[in-house]
Amino acid sequence: MSVHGYYWRSVKLPSGTLRLRVCRVRCSECGTTHALLLSSMVPYSQVLLSDQQRICNDYEEGRSVSIVCESNPSIDENNVKSILRNYRLCWREKLRSLKIHLFPLDDLILSCFSDYSSQFMQIHLRVNKLFSYTT
Repeated sequence: MSVHGYYWRSVKLPSGTLRLRVCRVRCSECGTTHALLLSSMVPYSQVLLSDQQRICNDYEEGRSVSIVCESNPSIDENNVKSILRNYRLCWREKLRSLKIHLFPLDDLILSCFSDYSSQFMQIHLRVNKLFSYTT
């Protein structure tokens, strides 16, 4: 892998929006590029993984999903609706089928990468070429 470039990414935090500089790398073998994201980030989303996890868990537990909005004013109701829609359409049954729990977060991250080759709540279905499938 070699550095290919950088781009800016916004993340919604309780203190406001934070801009991060994300590194892109290019594989010398296949020529594809990859963004190097923190495990706390969901590709193509400005809402942190921990906030998305709490929204989904509150939904499953029958609690008000707007609690996250109160603790993080940068997240609005439209963000919550979008997250829940993606959860119901893409991830809820995936987690249930392999009995993956929403907590603890580290286990959720590891299970989603090992079983689905993607971050929890990642909605774009792309093969993660940085981690090979086991046989």
